[in-house]
Amino acid sequence: MKKQITVFGAGYVGLIAGVCLAHSGHDVTVCDIDRDKLAELTAGYSPIFEPGLEALLTEGLNKGNLRFFHTDDLPEVLSGIIFVAVGTPPTPSGSADMTYVRTVIDSVAMCAEPDTLLVMKSTVPPGTGVKLSSRLNGSGVEYVSNPEFLREGSAVNDWYRTDRIVLGGSEKAVSRAAALYADVEAPMLACDITSAEMIKYASNAFLATKISFINEIASICDLVGAQIDFVAQGVGMDGRIGPAFLKPGIGYGGSCFPKDTRALDFLASFNGYDFHLLRGVIEVNARQRMMPVRALMEHIGDLDGKRVAVLGLTFKPDTDDTREAPAVDIISMLAAEGADVTGYNPVPTTLTGPFTVADSIDAAVEGANAVIVTTEWPEICNADWAALVPGMAPDVLIYDGRNCLSPDTIRSSGARYVGVGRPQIGA
Repeated sequence: MKKQITVFGAGYVGLIAGVCLAHSGHDVTVCDIDRDKLAELTAGYSPIFEPGLEALLTEGLNKGNLRFFHTDDLPEVLSGIIFVAVGTPPTPSGSADMTYVRTVIDSVAMCAEPDTLLVMKSTVPPGTGVKLSSRLNGSGVEYVSNPEFLREGSAVNDWYRTDRIVLGGSEKAVSRAAALYADVEAPMLACDITSAEMIKYASNAFLATKISFINEIASICDLVGAQIDFVAQGVGMDGRIGPAFLKPGIGYGGSCFPKDTRALDFLASFNGYDFHLLRGVIEVNARQRMMPVRALMEHIGDLDGKRVAVLGLTFKPDTDDTREAPAVDIISMLAAEGADVTGYNPVPTTLTGPFTVADSIDAAVEGANAVIVTTEWPEICNADWAALVPGMAPDVLIYDGRNCLSPDTIRSSGARYVGVGRPQIGA
């Protein structure tokens, strides 16, 4: 059944939710405070790169069931279903900044009709929803926690083919929210609000732990001469473990894992619990970003004046998101050592800093003393490295921060190769 839906927040989560709900046949209004972004969306252009997103955006606009409004231009009275998908950025302490969420909640409490359903998509710390519900007391608005598990680069596909749908709230609120996913075939878990919030944090913390764990194992492989490719494959064949997130590299990034692990660590500390394991995960991830720079200094010495190409500026392929991307920290460290840094990314980004941007891999690596692969874009992994190496400086070092290149190809082309947990036997 067609529903009237208002989405607060035209960022990554809100925009995906809005276009997908419109595609499912609902009447959707997405609102935001950024008028330039809203004008771009109304014209049919997505401000973020996400496969399949712009096609659904155009579809919704053409059908007339997807609209974009500034928050100041919304009707004085809201009804139906409200999705909250505003940002909860980290504070300096690591906690989640709830300013935007509270602003929306207070607005809804004042202008929403009774029996309106509020669906919380923003990632909020466990225990927040119960407090927010109390702010809605007397308004007749029902509250349900519905954490999102979308992956950047495959978010549209993930909306319709998700592993699970989690809904936390009263039986009535959960039932109403569940109806919105009638066209999604996925297991559904109904629970209380706080448990739903914890599921989101626990899921991201566990995945981050798998990443940091395999990176620790890769470090030991470098010390003892084992090959992490075989080790990760063998470990992942255990059905109790599985192969996902057992890919070593220079660490995780993006808008979720770094923010959510720090927020969960803050939440634990605030409540008097020392989450040793999670803090170790965070520390390992920070260390991984230092490894390429340390390797360059070990193999080629002083980096002052050396030309270094950094390939892949986003935190993962198929997105233009550079938030918490390892490349950002790596470029800063290289620049601090005096290196002349050139960056390349297959899709444009808004990232600026102490580096120049090349428009191709060839231009980025030409004359380079060292190359660091920071993101496993297919264009980078599948490049003709045998043809690229001769254009680099003699004895060039290629640091494969995602283990996506062939060591034999690189070495046979005359370059030195360093991977993560891939020691050169007999070297």
